Amino acid sequence: MSRLAKKPIAVGKATVTVAGGVLSVKGSKGTLTKRVHPSISITVDDAGVMVTPKDTSRLAKALTGTFASHVRNMVGGVETPFTEKLILEGVGYRMEIKGKELILTVGFSHTVPLSLPEGVTATVEKNTLTLTSPDKEAVGQFAANVRRVKPPEPYLGKGIRYAGEVIRRKQGKKAV
Repeated sequence: MSRLAKKPIAVGKATVTVAGGVLSVKGSKGTLTKRVHPSISITVDDAGVMVTPKDTSRLAKALTGTFASHVRNMVGGVETPFTEKLILEGVGYRMEIKGKELILTVGFSHTVPLSLPEGVTATVEKNTLTLTSPDKEAVGQFAANVRRVKPPEPYLGKGIRYAGEVIRRKQGKKAV
């Protein structure tokens, strides 16, 4: 079993409730819910939130650490939302937001529209896309979907990359 799952998770200002197999975390920045696996038990008391396995199966022990991490991310997200920054590099490459869609122009013969998931807000400044949401999974998955449209290529560095991501550049052809 995970060592971090054995310790109680501090709640802070968020309110955590478990009812009917559904975990609900409410804070100043939003509310998150998640279904709890039947082999996991989550209890809330004054010390914090405890995640324990209901039986001694290998699955229950593995899911204990996973759900403890989910609870930690949910509690942290409803207080300070998670952010992810993506940078677009390339001549003529653009991104813009129209309503609930992100429209990418990245060198294809057509534009690529991506609809924003529920709860994720996006802002575009020049060539930087900033995604924010209390749900860490939603932000990370949408950022990965955006990056997958045009990943950075190693010769010129054109494409969509995470802020802080280092792209190893290749030299290309050499004249002999």
